Amino acid sequence: MKLLYSFCLLFFIAINSDAQNHPATANYDLKKKRLLIQTCSIYLYNSNQGSIDADSSVVLTCKAYKLPVSLAYDEGFNDGSYLIGNDLIGNDLIGKGNIDAAKKLFLKSKNVDKIKLALQLGNHYLFLPFTKPDDLKNANFYITEALKISNQLKIQKWQHQSLMLQGKFYFQVNNYPESKKCFLQVVNECRKQNDKVVLADALLNQATYQYDLDPEKEKILKEAETLYKALGFEEKVIETKIKLCTIYFWHGKINDAKKILYQNIAAMRKIGFKQQQYGETTIAYIESVQYNMKAALYYAQKSVETMESTKDYTFADIFYMRLGLVYLQMGHNDEAIKMSEKSIKYGQNVYSSGSWYKSFITATASLSMKGKNKEAIEYMNSITNNYPPPNDIDNMLMNFAYANCYWRIKNYGTAEKYFIKSGEAADRLNSPQTYRDVCNTYASIALFYGNRNNLQKTKLYVDKIEAISKKYSKNYNSEALQMSLYKIDSLNGDFKAALVHHKLYKKMSDSLLDYSKNKQIEELKIQYETENKEQKIKQLDKETNLQEAALKKSKLLNTLSIWSLVLLLLTVVLLYNRYRLKQKSNAELALKEKEINLKNINLRHLLDEKEWLLKEIHHRVKNNLQTVISLLNSQSAYLENDMALSAIKNSQHRIHSMSLIHQKLYNSENISTINMPNYIRELVEYLRESFSLGQRVRFELKIDPLELDVAQAVPLGLILNESITNSIKYAFPDSQTGMIYVTLEATSEDKYLLTIADNGVGFDANMSFTKINSFGLSLIKGLSDDLDAVFSMENNNGTVLKIEFLKEFPINEKRR
Repeated sequence: MKLLYSFCLLFFIAINSDAQNHPATANYDLKKKRLLIQTCSIYLYNSNQGSIDADSSVVLTCKAYKLPVSLAYDEGFNDGSYLIGNDLIGNDLIGKGNIDAAKKLFLKSKNVDKIKLALQLGNHYLFLPFTKPDDLKNANFYITEALKISNQLKIQKWQHQSLMLQGKFYFQVNNYPESKKCFLQVVNECRKQNDKVVLADALLNQATYQYDLDPEKEKILKEAETLYKALGFEEKVIETKIKLCTIYFWHGKINDAKKILYQNIAAMRKIGFKQQQYGETTIAYIESVQYNMKAALYYAQKSVETMESTKDYTFADIFYMRLGLVYLQMGHNDEAIKMSEKSIKYGQNVYSSGSWYKSFITATASLSMKGKNKEAIEYMNSITNNYPPPNDIDNMLMNFAYANCYWRIKNYGTAEKYFIKSGEAADRLNSPQTYRDVCNTYASIALFYGNRNNLQKTKLYVDKIEAISKKYSKNYNSEALQMSLYKIDSLNGDFKAALVHHKLYKKMSDSLLDYSKNKQIEELKIQYETENKEQKIKQLDKETNLQEAALKKSKLLNTLSIWSLVLLLLTVVLLYNRYRLKQKSNAELALKEKEINLKNINLRHLLDEKEWLLKEIHHRVKNNLQTVISLLNSQSAYLENDMALSAIKNSQHRIHSMSLIHQKLYNSENISTINMPNYIRELVEYLRESFSLGQRVRFELKIDPLELDVAQAVPLGLILNESITNSIKYAFPDSQTGMIYVTLEATSEDKYLLTIADNGVGFDANMSFTKINSFGLSLIKGLSDDLDAVFSMENNNGTVLKIEFLKEFPINEKRR
């Protein structure tokens, strides 16, 4: 799984890199580029907690920053000047992957050039990603050749470089004694010759290729640091301190590690090294482990600011992930989710350090802390279906997150299932790098079983914490552990011990933010007690002086007491005055509120009156129109001319279409708009009855549920009346049967289309509009112009009239 994870990371970065220089390294010399590789690769190795090895971390860094991998290993024989492995135009054969050409050149080379090329080829094969047995065989061959030729030429510089590369080879093949022997030989010879430069390099290499648990490693690194300081090699001092910091961190010397990080950031600023964010995010992690959350937040934000100000977004997922975790610990769940989303975005789309998976789990935890546990579970399902956990630590954290979500929604059976899976993944993790995460997992599982009153399993996981702490000589403490111990003691009946653990739990849980303050108070108390003790010792020799000092102190205390009382009285007076002002302000506000309420009631009455008056107007207009219709009806009784009777009949229909609108407004709660489906159905029904059509002419209505302004509804009603009347009169001669289709629909967001069609005889296409029912058509066209509508008339199996108009009626603006 570790190999697969490394391969995925390498492949992802490889496809995102090209031959161009990275902007972050544009102005860097060779020393700073090597420092960048060391700074970033050591951070990646430690932050991935053993998921990838040190060499894979170097490859990831070099690919992301577009640097040759060889720069991490060839410092002794590559100072940036011309090498035999370069062709005539300066292209590095090995760097370009032209290994066969480099091998042929090796066979032709002689003396020092041959040694250099042998070292390059040996270095290339030794540090290939996913080194195979044949690669190691080739590496051994070229390193042995370099050593043989350097011994023949008796050039000590190349003997030392060949020996150190051989020491690296033995370390890679797990022959630790032989590796140590090679480095010691170079160190001892350099001591004899007092060659401080090579001695410092040899010591650094010796320490680098020793296991972290080797007690000599710290001592060797400190000597190398001292030498580099004396030589003025500032980049090498920083690199050595980074490696010292790693040892301190994993051996539990947290404050020593933090001190080095502060020193390194200052040194980086001094030499113009921009990538300080790797140190700042590490400080943020240490401060959070120590519950100094204000400092943790400051440095987490600082690392993001540094990254953004330098525009070096390489591995941006790291820094957003750390800031998200700090926000989560402080209970700022929304900010934690935002930072996690940024980390995931950069991890999936730019360069991945392997941290984005932790960010996804942070986002899940933030949702859970907000009480959105079901949403958190769905989010996890969506991610894990496409991106299963790539290693045991992410597998442990994923199952841990699932378990906590189900625990919070009281689905204890499913929660236990995921806690067991998380515990099994934790059991498989066996390194100092994963110690704290494993202990956090065990502590939460223990607390889960403690809350379920399962004493046996609670104790099992507490014992696991004790065992792993003893193994790595570390101390672990957390709220979950103290609560678990409290549960164990309570279930065993040891209430005294249970009380102690409960107090410790309360102390930790009361406030993470107050931790650093409490720590400062304790330090001040210790300082004060120390000063008191020193003062008592001096009292033996200077009793008289101390008595006078005590009197002065007493007077000072009296003075302070008096002034304190005065200040207290002033404070009371000010508070009382503030209380009176607040009472007065509240009374004024209450009075204003009463006035506003009274005005609102009056306005409501006025509005009701206005609505009633409008309804009354509509009612009277409707009555007046009905009166006009009755008068026309009475007049028609005295007429014998068919044309006049037809004109009166048409006028009655037109007036009725308007009257119907005012009737609708009077009967409706809404006095500003007309419900068009109801209106058109009633108008059609009226016309059907007026012409006594029976079943001879039938209607098909398709009306969208629209509400139109009165100013639009009136002309539309008249158009409908004219069009339907024309169809009834002229479309079906000789009592033919037929259909009339009326459609009103929204064609877009702000346009409506009214269509009146029939399947009758149509009209003569050769006849001009002016001759076709001239008054009715003129009326329709005039009303269409009032609506600012587009009017069209066509023959299509009958007559088809279309009126397309805007939703916002332009007459409204004219009226205003």
